Amino acid sequence: MSDHPTGDLLAGLNDRQRAAVTAGGGPILVLAGPGSGKTRVLTRRIAYLINEMNIPARSIMAVTFTNKAAGEMRNRLKSLAGDRMRAVQIGTFHATCARILRIEHDSTPYGKDFVIYDTDDQLNAIGQAMSELNIDTRKFNPRAVLGAISSAKNELILPSGYVGQDYFGEIVSRVYPRYQAILLDSNAMDFDDLLVQMVLALHHSPVLQEKYQRKFAWVLVDEFQDTNTVQYQLVSLFGAPQNNIFVVGDEDQSIYAFRGADYRNVARFRQDYPDASVILLEQNYRSTQVVLDVANAVISRNKHRTPKALFTDKAGGELITLHEAYDDEYEARYVMEEIDDLRRRGYHYSDMAVMYRTNPQSRALERACVDEGIPYTLVGGVGFYKRREIRDMLAYLRVVQNPDDRVSFARIINTPKRGIGKKSLESFQYWAADAEMSYGEALIKLLEGADNPLGARAAKLFRDFAEQLFAWRSLTEASTLVDLFDTISSDVGYNLYLHEISDNDLEAADRMDNLSELRGLLVQADEDEINLPEFLIDQALMTDADTKLTGEDRITLMTLHAAKGLEYPVVFITGLEDGLLPHFRSFDEPDGVEEERRLLYVGITRAMERLYLTYAFKRTTWSGSQAQERSSFLYDIPEDMTAGLPSGLNTDRSYQSYKQMTTWGNTRAAQDTERRNATSGLDRLRRDLQRGSATSNSGNKAVNSKIIPFPGSEPQPPAEPQFHTGMSVYHSVFGAGMVVESHVNQDDEEVTVVFSDKRYGVKKLLASLANLTVQ
Repeated sequence: MSDHPTGDLLAGLNDRQRAAVTAGGGPILVLAGPGSGKTRVLTRRIAYLINEMNIPARSIMAVTFTNKAAGEMRNRLKSLAGDRMRAVQIGTFHATCARILRIEHDSTPYGKDFVIYDTDDQLNAIGQAMSELNIDTRKFNPRAVLGAISSAKNELILPSGYVGQDYFGEIVSRVYPRYQAILLDSNAMDFDDLLVQMVLALHHSPVLQEKYQRKFAWVLVDEFQDTNTVQYQLVSLFGAPQNNIFVVGDEDQSIYAFRGADYRNVARFRQDYPDASVILLEQNYRSTQVVLDVANAVISRNKHRTPKALFTDKAGGELITLHEAYDDEYEARYVMEEIDDLRRRGYHYSDMAVMYRTNPQSRALERACVDEGIPYTLVGGVGFYKRREIRDMLAYLRVVQNPDDRVSFARIINTPKRGIGKKSLESFQYWAADAEMSYGEALIKLLEGADNPLGARAAKLFRDFAEQLFAWRSLTEASTLVDLFDTISSDVGYNLYLHEISDNDLEAADRMDNLSELRGLLVQADEDEINLPEFLIDQALMTDADTKLTGEDRITLMTLHAAKGLEYPVVFITGLEDGLLPHFRSFDEPDGVEEERRLLYVGITRAMERLYLTYAFKRTTWSGSQAQERSSFLYDIPEDMTAGLPSGLNTDRSYQSYKQMTTWGNTRAAQDTERRNATSGLDRLRRDLQRGSATSNSGNKAVNSKIIPFPGSEPQPPAEPQFHTGMSVYHSVFGAGMVVESHVNQDDEEVTVVFSDKRYGVKKLLASLANLTVQ
């Protein structure tokens, strides 16, 4: 008998949600628009399988992309299916594979106690591989090499099958196999290996494949649009042969191509499973109809998608606000003034989020927050798991579990200082390698008094460390994780060490607080009867997306990529300019602009009640202040949906919006007083920008300086374009390029140049400011 009657499970669901929850077996594709209740559908689907279809909970696997999402799913299921839900395998792709591989390690080249390398560990291993191969890390960025290797693994390309297509690719083809050898010697996998090794194990062993296909006869996948090739393979392998695969996704929200996500997997699923049931969830429970209409208008221009039209019962709503600022600092100031006004009208700071395309855009926003005394949380700061003290103590625990973890071993061997320097460590490493011993075996040899090339003092220091290490290892059998943590911390004097490396007592206290939080996680692990290997897997798989945002009353600053899955009553999206959103790198990629459009769509659909879209006439970039073009995406928004400046803004831009900042300091006030006497419109703004360029080039921000017109300083309008299509030019910052378009516009010439360096791509420049040299 079910714990919850069918009526309870289906209560509050709309017709399409109900159809998804109660569907029978076989492949099912649920295309769920933002705010359409997909998590509710997933959890009730699982509960329905257990309670109404009598599917054993242990036969169900549900995979998602973050531990946070998995935790939310567990909590919801507990109230729907009771204790029976404990048997459901719920976790991220990586966590699920890690747990299976721990059991089935004999089907892999790795031992049972393998460790998982995070990004910093991987970079250390890449650096070691490049050093051994005499590849200069100054010429070839280790992070770029690692990215290429990760991309290969996402496509199931192994070291033996990797072929470089250019010089950089040849470098990668040399590093890749050496990097994998270093990981294997350390009994370590990186995140990608967890998935690749799982696929290989299932492919190579029909017995193993059949075992897990029987075990997990029902497979459910969240955020299916974010899967890559290897994850798609895993879903197919686990789901066969019955193909009871229930996937939930939305091509319109696929924004992680840079991580290997392939939105085309949605279409691929429909091709591979032609009998799949397809259910569209279009009713939105988050946003007003105005916000949804704007979102629909933007995303409808994408070609590679399933047509959907979001709607809600929340008819009407506030028109979105479109605002043009003079520059990025004026833009930030405008946002803060609006936030202050909204707070006076009853909103909390925590109700509001400011989103942007790239991390550097946060600078002006943070400065404006400080100037106005507005509390804020910056998403993407130094994460908990990237803090030095956390990485140190986790490294100790990892070496206790696996003494052969070379990266963690090197991190802790002289932290805190125990007199073992770089040369002594290298001697130990060479000795172990020459004798074909693991680090653990080498330490045992030292304890046994075996001959070694180490000096007497170094040998004693390593023996002392070995005695400590093996004493800690013995604690893993008889003591709690907290006892192990406390013993290590006490034995090495880590608390004293934290005070030694901190600049002041406040910093030391902050570090101690972080350790206390880590200790709290160990307490929880002990209560949940989680052992050391399982705990380390959980911690290694934690990401920034799993970190809870502060509960304090603060506004949130974040990139659009970080905003996925969140919602706020008020959302500001800043920097809507061509080259920024869409980003200039997208111009050279086949699906790049469509991905940028999806990114804006995700940002828009975070807004529950109010949405602000802002952009600047000029923005501070690596080359100084540069005139910007408003984003082409803004032209997709019908004018009747906007307040403020219309989306189809005239070429002659109104200057009224630039005069709102007269309270921002005496310098700004004086500057605005002078500008009040200027002619409004784009032509005057361009002259102002040109007159201030000398100040800008001298290191001061032109926007903070008075713009003083010198006699004869105004450039004369060129009679005809000086630059022509096909002309080769050179820019002092962007390098060589080719002119693709040029025309005279009022008092200046606008030149569109494609630069050879892909970092810069296509740029529109003012000839009077760019100082282009014809080659």
